[in-house]
Amino acid sequence: MALLIPQSSNSVVARVLGNPMRTTRGGRFSTMENGRAQFPFPYQPYNIQQDFMQALYSALNQGKVGIFESPTGTGKSLSLICGALSWLTDYEEKKRKETAALLQEGEAALSTSAAQSSTSSSSAEPDWITDFVQKKAERDLVSKLKEEELKRKKREERLEMIRNNVQLKYAIKRKSCEEDEAFKLLQLSKDEQVEAAGEQEDEELIIAEYESDDESKSKSRLYGADDDEDEELVEEHVTKIYYCSRTHSQLAQFVHEVQKSPFSKDISLVTLGSRQNLCINEEVRRLGSIQRINDRCMEMQKNKHEKQHLEEGVKRKRGPAKGVCPYNKASALQQMRDDVLGAVHDIEQLLKLGREKHSCPYYASRLAVPPAQLVVLPYQMVLHEATRRAAGIQLKGQVVIIDEAHNLSDTLSCIHSAELTGAQLCRAQSQLSQYADRYKSRLKAKNLMYIKQILFVIEGLVRVLGGKVGQNPQSQTTQAGTQMLTINDFLFKARIDNINLFKLQRYFEKSMISRKLGGFVEKYAGSGVTLHTQSSSNKENRRTEGLNRYLQSLQSNQSAASVLQADQQGSVEADKILSASPMMQVESFFMALTNSNTDGRVVVHRQGTLSESSVKFLLLNPAVHFAQVLKECRAVIIAGGTMQPVSDFKQELLFSAGVGKERIVEFSCGHVIPPENILPLVLCSGPSGQELDFTFQNRDSPRMMDETGRILSNICNVVPGGVVCFFPSYEYSRQIVSHWEASGALSRLANKKKIFQEPKKASQVEQVLNEFSRCIQKCGQDGGGLTGALLFCVVGGKMSEGINFSDDLGRCVVMVGMPYPNIKSPELQEKMSYLDKHLSHSQGRSPGQALIENLCMKAVNQSIGRAIRHRGDYSSIVLCDRRYSRPATLSKLPTWIRDRTSSHATFGPAFAALRKFFLEKKQKQV
Repeated sequence: MALLIPQSSNSVVARVLGNPMRTTRGGRFSTMENGRAQFPFPYQPYNIQQDFMQALYSALNQGKVGIFESPTGTGKSLSLICGALSWLTDYEEKKRKETAALLQEGEAALSTSAAQSSTSSSSAEPDWITDFVQKKAERDLVSKLKEEELKRKKREERLEMIRNNVQLKYAIKRKSCEEDEAFKLLQLSKDEQVEAAGEQEDEELIIAEYESDDESKSKSRLYGADDDEDEELVEEHVTKIYYCSRTHSQLAQFVHEVQKSPFSKDISLVTLGSRQNLCINEEVRRLGSIQRINDRCMEMQKNKHEKQHLEEGVKRKRGPAKGVCPYNKASALQQMRDDVLGAVHDIEQLLKLGREKHSCPYYASRLAVPPAQLVVLPYQMVLHEATRRAAGIQLKGQVVIIDEAHNLSDTLSCIHSAELTGAQLCRAQSQLSQYADRYKSRLKAKNLMYIKQILFVIEGLVRVLGGKVGQNPQSQTTQAGTQMLTINDFLFKARIDNINLFKLQRYFEKSMISRKLGGFVEKYAGSGVTLHTQSSSNKENRRTEGLNRYLQSLQSNQSAASVLQADQQGSVEADKILSASPMMQVESFFMALTNSNTDGRVVVHRQGTLSESSVKFLLLNPAVHFAQVLKECRAVIIAGGTMQPVSDFKQELLFSAGVGKERIVEFSCGHVIPPENILPLVLCSGPSGQELDFTFQNRDSPRMMDETGRILSNICNVVPGGVVCFFPSYEYSRQIVSHWEASGALSRLANKKKIFQEPKKASQVEQVLNEFSRCIQKCGQDGGGLTGALLFCVVGGKMSEGINFSDDLGRCVVMVGMPYPNIKSPELQEKMSYLDKHLSHSQGRSPGQALIENLCMKAVNQSIGRAIRHRGDYSSIVLCDRRYSRPATLSKLPTWIRDRTSSHATFGPAFAALRKFFLEKKQKQV
């Protein structure tokens, strides 16, 4: 029953409920109007860093969605750290003071007489009822405030004790012999696994009874632990900042910046990662693939809880003892959690700490999330709702900073899209059929019903691709072609529109069937060898014979192809993939089909054979998944070195997610380098007067390729050190280099600079970069015939992002043509059509056309941003295509480059400016 509170003028409850501090978006307190004049910083900040921090502080304070651009080399990470943590410090201090004031006011209100309260009441009820209700509400509020204040003080005292290396009282329980016990337990679990199995063999592979068709509330489980001992570790979430970036190396770099900042001793920080990154159990790490590691870890957690029930006196079923992880003990996790909070650690330091403490870094880091003030984690953990829940991340009222966010829209689309090949579908169908047949007498009726539904859907998907289940997909031919379907049309075409995919999705989540099937396949078919038991080897062999024969046939065919296409390592990896269960991918595809009919499309791609054909879910509206983040968070900061053009960010991700213009702020700063240290040029024609128009129709002409060779030859004559040349595609790079080789232009270039090319394999990138760097250093020291090195790269390739060509490594970056995406791609055409239908036209262009231009210029900006990396650096940028001189195109360059760019109709003046630029730099060095 709702409690009606009389709105007395003297009621502290009424004032709190009407207080502007208690507004939406996470209980935001009243703004700190004046902001900050000074920010703690490890050195005297640049003016642009000071401006960045003030703008960031204001955006966080007002609960805005901020788009922040700060070029690489301007100290963006430190500006984010010091600006955001300054706000967090001030916010916590203000909240502390206001809570104390409210507490004092509440206690004063309680001390007033009942007569005074009843006199001011306008209620029609008797005075004693009004007085009782008001007094109770005020007492409840005061009690709540006191409780929150007590928790805060305890949390701060405990952190202080941790930082001062004072042992907490619950750590006394940890005995010195625990390390020995842990490793005895590890050995015991290994020994027990080889015990003879009784009739209850494979118990861990059987799906538990499923009873949750409805939305009945089940017992909550936190981080895979649901016993009483683990529940003691649960804490409420404090106000925090989630910082996420693309790669673990970028996260590690950010953590190192925090360690150098003035906040390193006072901030509680935790770094999150996957089990693959954080597991220290060598037995599990050796499994290799992230799916197998996850499956084994989850199985060990389940075994741990079963073991605890056994210790409570529950009779154990017959069968082999199950292994548990010795690193997942509550007391050790508790101590490691406090160690994590007491000092700033990156992933490598977490692993080292975990080995020292004999405690799991994966689970300890998750237990540290609620009390942590700064959580550092990869994109997917914030942007993907299921992953967010699994990691224990709560966004309500918190701050999220997304760094390196230039590809945020693509990232959202990618992590919410799903693809299945015909080979994967047939493999999943075969494995699940074998699983159901083997355990049908031990599975509950409801489990068998859902398994049959899953098999029915898989059969429908194979039918759409033009194949049949139960036959080798490599021998089944299909009519080549591509179809783009809405979700509803696809469901009708596959004849699965009568299946409730939402119920199947819940079944996948709660039954963990993907993990069970993965364990089944790993045990019986991972190496193509059936594991026998003495009692029923013949029966088992019959039951798994079909599965093994099918997997072996796929493996032999793959191996035959691998001899011609890949090295031995690639063949081994292919075998691993084939022996694993694809049910996780099937689950992801099923989940994707539950999206709104208008938000996505299904691409049916037939490739001649069923095994190579595929069905792919394409997310067209990434805003639908980003909207929840924007709605729950107090503030969201989208940051990057190169965010231009930002129009697609606002249209596609913010406005479409329901964010109003008034909540969006933009900040873009220049570079710290002086204007004379950068020379951006647009070339509209080459040395012979040939117009530079690298459209798809013109770029293949011999004249255009010859002119490009002459431009590079002239550039290499005057530019010292390294020249990095970007081509729009791998195919064009191969074509133009072959032409130069035949015409002799390549040998002329090689006489001036040693030539390197972007490798095909990602594993060879570091080797090529090292050789490129050594060559430039050697040329600088020897002063011989060569003046440096020339590196051919591809836009969007392995060297267009995340690689630093600083100083002599990148004295000139050349962009050949404009890297427009393939407009004939069915996926891109569908995306353009979707945008044209749902977004408004701007400046005479359709949203689809704007998407093409924005994709092109984002790729250009990322590539040319590889050069200038610090204040003392200098470089030239040469854009070879007349289309770069268009005002609309120039406007999409970063401000600090655009303001210094000059367009040249003829080659002579541009070359003169380039030669003068490097002569002046050479004279200054002398």
